[in-house]
Amino acid sequence: MSDDEIVEGCIKKNKLAQKELYDRFAKKMMGVCLRYCDNQEEGEDVLQNGFLYIFDKIDTYRGTGSLEGWVRKIIVNTALTSIRKNKKLEMNVDLNSVEYGIEDQSHLGENMAAKELLKIIQTLPVGFKTVFNLHAIEGYSHKEIAEMLGITEGTSKSQYSRAKTYLQKIIPL
Repeated sequence: MSDDEIVEGCIKKNKLAQKELYDRFAKKMMGVCLRYCDNQEEGEDVLQNGFLYIFDKIDTYRGTGSLEGWVRKIIVNTALTSIRKNKKLEMNVDLNSVEYGIEDQSHLGENMAAKELLKIIQTLPVGFKTVFNLHAIEGYSHKEIAEMLGITEGTSKSQYSRAKTYLQKIIPL
């Protein structure tokens, strides 16, 4: 099924088209969710809520840009909504007060597996993790992040810098 066929089917509430859309993107979007969430269960909740929103608003997809990009944006926004509802963003965390969650660092470095890196990113304080994911992985500017999170651009830059410092202490290069 093409993207256009999937979208048309989903607009008509066709269960096969909805299943095709979910099957095509769920695994990749779960990876996105896990970058923002603290654990698998929380990630699954965000994924489910995101897809419910996608199915409800699929008629707003205009075909400009990729369907995957549109789905990803909704999943990221769903994760951010979850963070805002359930957690304080902890934007003013002192780097010296953060405990480093990885004790044995001998297996880290150039050959680090994606799962190991994800576990390390998940140890970041919520504010660090959120800004790091939005800037380094999703590619949003600090101005966009500030608008999304309701913080200043300077706070976004500071949180990103602190996240990088944290990760550099954990991951020997």
